[in-house]
Amino acid sequence: MRIRDLLAVEELRLTLLAGEEHLDRSFTGVQITDLPDPGRYLSPGELVLSGLMWRTRPEDSERFVRRLVEAGVAALGAGRAWLGAVPDDLVRACREYDLPLMEVPVEVSFRTVAETITPRHAELRDALGRHRRIVAAVAEGAGLEELFALMDAELRMTGAVVSATGAVIAGTLPDTNTNTNTNTNTDAGTAAVPGARIGAGAGRGSGGEAVAARLAREFLTAPRLPHVVRTPAGTFTLFGVGREHRAAGWALACGGDLIAETDLGFELAACVALERGRMEEGRRVERRLAGQLVALAASGAGDQAELGAALRTCGIGPAEPYRVVSATVTGPGAAREADPAALGGRILEELLRPRATAAAVTPDGALALVPLAAGAVSGPGGSSRGTASGPGRTAPAGQAAAGAAGSPDRADGGRPWTADEPAGALRAGTEVLAAGLPGLRVSIGVSAALTGSPALRGGLEEAGHARRLAEARGGGVVTSDEIYTHALLLATVPGDVRRSFTERTLDPILDYDRRHRSELLRTLEVFLDCAGSWNACAERLHVHVNTVRYRIRRVEELTGRDLSTMTDRVDLFLALRAS
Repeated sequence: MRIRDLLAVEELRLTLLAGEEHLDRSFTGVQITDLPDPGRYLSPGELVLSGLMWRTRPEDSERFVRRLVEAGVAALGAGRAWLGAVPDDLVRACREYDLPLMEVPVEVSFRTVAETITPRHAELRDALGRHRRIVAAVAEGAGLEELFALMDAELRMTGAVVSATGAVIAGTLPDTNTNTNTNTNTDAGTAAVPGARIGAGAGRGSGGEAVAARLAREFLTAPRLPHVVRTPAGTFTLFGVGREHRAAGWALACGGDLIAETDLGFELAACVALERGRMEEGRRVERRLAGQLVALAASGAGDQAELGAALRTCGIGPAEPYRVVSATVTGPGAAREADPAALGGRILEELLRPRATAAAVTPDGALALVPLAAGAVSGPGGSSRGTASGPGRTAPAGQAAAGAAGSPDRADGGRPWTADEPAGALRAGTEVLAAGLPGLRVSIGVSAALTGSPALRGGLEEAGHARRLAEARGGGVVTSDEIYTHALLLATVPGDVRRSFTERTLDPILDYDRRHRSELLRTLEVFLDCAGSWNACAERLHVHVNTVRYRIRRVEELTGRDLSTMTDRVDLFLALRAS
């Protein structure tokens, strides 16, 4: 029974004096005592009722409450009959030790309170029986959505499975715009957001999406599980699912504070782990097929008919556009794994779930293909090559738009992404991981939109180049349009060479700026950014044009470069970018 439920019993007329944030805490039984040190007789999770006969002076309250907390008591109910009121020092002690405190009126006996609770606990035992039936149903093959439907029907409990990357795998989460602390989503005022993914897809910008991101971060950073999370949308208890690395793991988020009923949460989490294990069996076959496809494309040994058949086996038709995604995972968190490359593949699958092929693990990293809506065209995520109009050719914009609008949902349950959505979803998911696991560095490269088997080999190389640029930047997501610039050239240069080049080129300017408190480096950056225009640079810096001329002449003297020549401009530009 929860504190909230006990306070709702009108005939008891209980008043909450402390612990407003613990209304969803449950208690397992009732103990009535007036001993000054009752700790040895108490059990964790109990509600203690006391007439306060042990209190003879204010400091007694702190000692009594401390003993209750050490025993793991869920809450304290204080009677007014002996002292006429609940003393302020007891309220302060309960707030200090984070113990909920309820005032019991003089006219209500402790026996009445206990008799009210006992039948409710019989109902909880019945609920546990219903819970056992849920476990049996899952063991017999019920899926995740059936599991949450049974939880709602049998236990009146809502929840969701949330991935470490912020995706809702199954179940529902309430909207943050609806402030509810209930354990169910059946009330008219509660809005639930099913299956929302951070950054793209259903529920974009919704409160449920924000709750999923918060729960994912809490799951990644929690020192131990289960872990209670309080959000504007309500209280949740997080349980780990299986033994997967947290970066690729799932958390079962149950509505309410279940710390006093962890057995219930652990068994439900075991049910989710069982279903994930079933899904993993099928995924292993898909990974093997994806690995064969990648190996065939990378080798260049197979003919186009063979490559096209392998592509269809992975679920991508000859006229269906797609992107190639490459990923690696490094850092202390990955180094502890027996196979960091496999961890990268599992993280990539979670980031793209459910709209991508299984990830193939190669010595160079993990690779996956992301099907796109028909007629995907160029955009910020990378230019298209070979869309629905045929291999190696771009469809006209009007035709592409029409194809995208009429694209059917995929059999895996996910609407095909538009050309630009994968990069957004990947960035949002990696941001959640970076916030929760700063020691883990995920680097991802995304190719242009492709169509047909002839484009696959180039897509693999392109995604690999983009990923290596992401690695050079310290992690994150890089798309194909970013690699056809000087940034790729700089990324391929060893770090010590870049540093040496930068120091030899720019150190004279930096030393001068430090000694004279001048702004030569800033002026150089703006001058190059303005394509060498004196007037535009002066306007940007809010100085006279002669000041710009003086500063640039000083830069030339310090570096031995001539900024009227393209060669020297390029050297200084690259030195600035390499720094």
